[in-house]
Amino acid sequence: MSTTTVAELRTALGVGTLYTDAVLQSVCDAADNVLLPFLWKNEQPIVAHGNVGTVGTLYFNEDIREVFYVGQSVTITNTGTKYNGTKTITTVGIKEFSITTTHTSDNPRHTVVPFGTAAAETYVDYTTIPAIQEASLMISIDIWQSRQAPSSGGVSIDGFTPSPYRMGNTLLARVRGLLAPYLDPRSMVG
Repeated sequence: MSTTTVAELRTALGVGTLYTDAVLQSVCDAADNVLLPFLWKNEQPIVAHGNVGTVGTLYFNEDIREVFYVGQSVTITNTGTKYNGTKTITTVGIKEFSITTTHTSDNPRHTVVPFGTAAAETYVDYTTIPAIQEASLMISIDIWQSRQAPSSGGVSIDGFTPSPYRMGNTLLARVRGLLAPYLDPRSMVG
């Protein structure tokens, strides 16, 4: 489910039934793709994996001993079909944990590019937080307006010349005030 619903976007844009639900849903989904990766979630990036027999080991760049525990169910994504899915942790080390995989041969440790994700239970539903809902709606409206009139962008700081592109680095910056309490500190590097 998208953070912004099709009905909300349709009402905010005032487009009535002029556009199909599928067209508006694609904009809502795009807004989620922009917004949700920056929100703080109970997950860690997987940088490498390897296995011996049916024991797969997933590697991280930081100490995970206080993040994951033996017996915990985690959802693994973007690490290959033999690792992906909901798995139970069998051992936890400083920067790695092991799970049971469907591998039948040994594979040495090797990098996962782009990084995979190990996600544990989440304790917050961002779709129910009004500030997140408003930020998502604002981003959806910006995406829609950029599709309909791409030269209606912002104004540059040197001469107030209209910018032809509004989907730049300021897209998320315009709603950062609404998102500030929920942003993942790891997403704000740079």
